[in-house]
Amino acid sequence: MFQHAKLMFFCYLCSKNKKNMNVDIIFQYFKELSDNQREQFAQLDALYREWNAKINVISRKDIDNLYLHHVLHSLGIAKVINFRPGTQIMDIGTGGGFPGIPLAILFPECQFKLIDSIGKKIKVAAAVAEAIGLKNVVIEHRNVMEEKAQYDFVVSRAVMNATDLVKLVRKNVSHQQHNSLPNGLICLKGGDVTAEMAPFAKHAEVWDLSQYFEEEFFETKKVTYIQL
Repeated sequence: MFQHAKLMFFCYLCSKNKKNMNVDIIFQYFKELSDNQREQFAQLDALYREWNAKINVISRKDIDNLYLHHVLHSLGIAKVINFRPGTQIMDIGTGGGFPGIPLAILFPECQFKLIDSIGKKIKVAAAVAEAIGLKNVVIEHRNVMEEKAQYDFVVSRAVMNATDLVKLVRKNVSHQQHNSLPNGLICLKGGDVTAEMAPFAKHAEVWDLSQYFEEEFFETKKVTYIQL
């Protein structure tokens, strides 16, 4: 009896882990997707595996967790803000396209610019975006210090300390408001961000992703926002 119970629990864990490794986990949390969006998300696995074999943009040990650790994590931003049509968003240090590509799939009526100072990573992001037919992204090999255009929001995933990042992107944030949150910087972070966010306390907010996603991976993951 005990052995049977252990076996059933093991099978449950395997099933749960397998689900986390495929696109179904995206559909679980984002149910209002068009057929085209579902197809675009579904194509990401094969594309990133193919490109990752040539250019390492995701740890090879982590590629099986693409949807959980990278795609769903990127979409955590969408749990705290629903970008309105026409919103302009810049993703800095996008690497292979995170969080920009998943967000661009989810918000087809918004415009995204993805930049990174490492050319080979940008090559991957551009190839993936083209392969899935994303029409609302511009992808460039560029350092954020060179970027002059303005956007409603700047997004990033653990690129650098918030104080340093704010200094770099303040010039890129427009003062024309279109969304429920005032324009600013939205970042995906891990761990304790109390000290990092302290200088911006009057104009900042932090959300725990564990309140939106049940997987253990998100227990320490956060979305931070600073109004600029």
